[in-house]
Amino acid sequence: MSINQLPYLGVIRFTGTDAASFLQGQLSNDTRKLASGATLLAAYSTPQGRVVAVLRLIPHSGGILALLPREIVLPTVERLRKFVLRAKVKIEDASEQVSVAGYHGADALRADGLEPPAAAYVERDGIGIARVGANDDRYWVVGVAASHPLGVAPPDAAPGEQARSAEQAWRLADIRAGSPQVYAATREMFVAQMLNLDRLDGISFTKGCYTGQEIVARTQHLGRIKRRLFRLSLPAGTWAIGQAIQLRDGRTGRLTEFAATADGVEALAVLPLAAGAAGAAGDGDSGAPSVESTASASTVVDATELPLPYTLTEEG
Repeated sequence: MSINQLPYLGVIRFTGTDAASFLQGQLSNDTRKLASGATLLAAYSTPQGRVVAVLRLIPHSGGILALLPREIVLPTVERLRKFVLRAKVKIEDASEQVSVAGYHGADALRADGLEPPAAAYVERDGIGIARVGANDDRYWVVGVAASHPLGVAPPDAAPGEQARSAEQAWRLADIRAGSPQVYAATREMFVAQMLNLDRLDGISFTKGCYTGQEIVARTQHLGRIKRRLFRLSLPAGTWAIGQAIQLRDGRTGRLTEFAATADGVEALAVLPLAAGAAGAAGDGDSGAPSVESTASASTVVDATELPLPYTLTEEG
């Protein structure tokens, strides 16, 4: 058995009779789908349309669980609580009570005595198994920490090293799936389409109003999506989330995710669609200064663009 824990991910738990309806007014996706056992990818944004967090929602019997980087759990909880008002919903950081593990493929699940789900999400005895995506053969396993089947490390293995290895493998798989993430360094930098969330069914354009919806809808319908999330191969080196970079073709942008490989580094970065373009103010963000134009400096990198499992077009 192997360690599959993803300790860099935290959990926000939503409970109460109004939990789903509360989230419906806050997030970019249609949370009514949770009632049918669907899992959802969604953005939580500011009124100006800037993404505060990218959430993976799981309809667990103990409450709706939102998976996101642990480093932004508390500020996200605090921000959401400001909008509860009279809604019957409890929002809490459940990162210490709920464990999150990631499995690469059905065989990995079976090796730990877990049955791959026939549906997007199944739950048994409080242990939930959720498929990451329709075209992604990975699974989250979530449950109460004390009873969660996370695997056992070999007796001579360092738990910290095992956890880092699992995290790097998971983040690399996210990069190859073109799956975006927001960390503390990149909060409120991008609108949802810049993170390709419209390409990953992370936005509902028919659900009605939610925080940031006006900017997201205007960006989509006016065809003002000039920057997108790209997958890159980078040389080995010291990289940082939120780092400003400049490609040889003149495009400037920001790193949003990276992971080491045998040949160097793979990364996701928000970049202009057009070669030679730097980010411009008003690019789908209601006239706010672009994150690239406000960068103090950017590093010119010898990057190679790698394919994504979905298409990007200038029209969005």
